[in-house]
Amino acid sequence: MTSITYIAFLRGINVGGNNIIKMTLLKETFERCGYKNVSTYIQSGNVIFESEEKNTQKITNDLENELSKTFAYKAKLVILSHGELMSVLTNTPKEWKTSKDFRCYVAFTKEPVTPDEVIKEVKLKEGIDFIKSGTNVVYMSTLLSGLTKSGFTRLIGTKVYQYITIRNYNTIQKILSLMG
Repeated sequence: MTSITYIAFLRGINVGGNNIIKMTLLKETFERCGYKNVSTYIQSGNVIFESEEKNTQKITNDLENELSKTFAYKAKLVILSHGELMSVLTNTPKEWKTSKDFRCYVAFTKEPVTPDEVIKEVKLKEGIDFIKSGTNVVYMSTLLSGLTKSGFTRLIGTKVYQYITIRNYNTIQKILSLMG
């Protein structure tokens, strides 16, 4: 069987002093679950790994259960294959690739929440914040000159927030290059 390269984006670890997990222990947990060629990227819970399993829901369930047990928190994660992450980057707004005036993020959604539900919760600041939905993602950007006025920070207090995990555009580009 052929291995597939995946990325797991863990939600809510090593943020604000909560759910502190050392990357070495996170890597060991993935290996203990039988995943191969495991590596982490930065401290925010990005784990690249290989598996012969094609059912990402099964992988998600197995890892959420094991991580919750091992690290004593309610683990939530989003798993994408190399191809799926490439598609996310291919579909980013065109201006992200040409303009340096934006801070750009991708919010990966987790069932039961959809990108449209996330967008409904966002209170955009006109002329500062920009948003676009994609397949299981929301593309969010803010003008650098308006960062302190952005409406995206209010997303934290919404019901949908617990079903998204957000990564910086540059981080996602780096992860894709590490996936090979």
